[in-house]
Amino acid sequence: MRIREVSLVLVVVGALGVAGCAPSGKWTWVRDLPASADFSGDYLISAGDVISVRVVNQDSMSTKAKVRNDGRVALPLLGDVEVRGKKPASVRAELEARLKEFIVAPSVTVNIEEIAPVTVSVLGEVGHPGVVQMTDGAGGVAQALAAAGGLTDYASHDRIFVLRGGDKPLRVRFTYDDLSGGEMASTRFQLRRGDVVVVE
Repeated sequence: MRIREVSLVLVVVGALGVAGCAPSGKWTWVRDLPASADFSGDYLISAGDVISVRVVNQDSMSTKAKVRNDGRVALPLLGDVEVRGKKPASVRAELEARLKEFIVAPSVTVNIEEIAPVTVSVLGEVGHPGVVQMTDGAGGVAQALAAAGGLTDYASHDRIFVLRGGDKPLRVRFTYDDLSGGEMASTRFQLRRGDVVVVE
């Protein structure tokens, strides 16, 4: 990896706090992640997403709204409700609890109608290091690498990593052969906003 890019990677890793919480070089193969780490069904609502909230048999209380930059949506009776960073199922349970003040046994559904574009950083041995936008709202590592111009001639095909910050930081390792060959664990792993993809 070039010296300039190594420095940039170290800055990003430090900012995520990954280096401070785990020994240098510690990682997990994507295929060894627990099933609970799978992105499917575990989507966290973000600003820019469009969600629909339906209260069964209460059409006047149902709505479709874009999540504002402050992470909230305006809902009938309840006013502004914080939804950013929560799973749709968690929002549903919260709304049902709050609506009991107005409705007997409320039943609510919360669906993601549109996902805001996901931006991730791709660094290291790729054609065009930098920030890429996953235009379909979400995407996998292979899509991010393609958007960044693919691997260079100097890239290590078995040292591709995703760095993810948050309460439980992750450093997940992939191989190019698994990504390009459609290996199940590699293809089901979906990137999230703020992820950093590093090719050594």
